[in-house]
Amino acid sequence: MSVKVQVVFYSMYGHIYQMAEAIAQGAREAGAEVELYRVPELVPDAVLEQYGAKQAQTAYAHIPVIQPDQLAEADAVIFGTPTRFGMMCAQMRNFLDQTGGLWMQGKLIGKIGSVFTSTGTQHGGHETTITSFHTTLLHQGMIIVGVPYSEQGLTNMNEITGGSPYGAGTLAGADGSRLPSENELNIARFQGNHVAGIAARLKAGC
Repeated sequence: MSVKVQVVFYSMYGHIYQMAEAIAQGAREAGAEVELYRVPELVPDAVLEQYGAKQAQTAYAHIPVIQPDQLAEADAVIFGTPTRFGMMCAQMRNFLDQTGGLWMQGKLIGKIGSVFTSTGTQHGGHETTITSFHTTLLHQGMIIVGVPYSEQGLTNMNEITGGSPYGAGTLAGADGSRLPSENELNIARFQGNHVAGIAARLKAGC
């Protein structure tokens, strides 16, 4: 039984987008129908140009912008957000704040919710960003899925790496120059595969 997985993300410089593609790959390998969406940008174009983000965002400008009501179409939603002072970015918060109608109707109750992130530094909020994001998902009645330690990349002590039992993550570096490592991408693929597999079992009534 095919399940529908949405990967909903915000990415300023492309780190979260690369992780989103890995998440989507893992979910597709589990047989899921996967759709990637981005949330609306709030930063003015002039500021994005100043920060060098406008050029970076052209790589994923083809990804459609999601409308809040579309979340109800999925069996599982995997959200990706960069960290802003240990919490989700304003763009993602703004999007989630528009899901009140779904909450009132209970449209997301029983659906799977999962989260992945990026930070600029090794201890810059990987865990707090994801666990604070979970609060919103719980209010929506979603079933939270993370990354179990059967993904052995979580115990990799040979390199600096993102990723936790709460969700995949990458370290972008303070200047954004570090790209997702193979270990981080593997954890992201595992997360997508894991979420899709659980969603399929729930949908089948197992």
